[in-house]
Amino acid sequence: MSGQTTMEAVLSARAPELERKANVTGLGIGKRGSKDVIKVFVTRKVPTSELRPEDVIPDDLDGFEVDVEEIGVITTQDV
Repeated sequence: MSGQTTMEAVLSARAPELERKANVTGLGIGKRGSKDVIKVFVTRKVPTSELRPEDVIPDDLDGFEVDVEEIGVITTQDV
């Protein structure tokens, strides 16, 4: 393996920090347009000005772009 850090490795290393932030319900890797990005799923998007500093999700993580996506509340469903 080269010295280059992968998006998967960055997400794995930073997941505990991201999961502690307000409204975060999930993490993954996905696309924004044709670009690979780290996805941070939240119950609802909140303006940065209304968040505590420790709950602000950065625009990038270790050089990889971050996309915050509102998905609402996740619940289990009876099958």
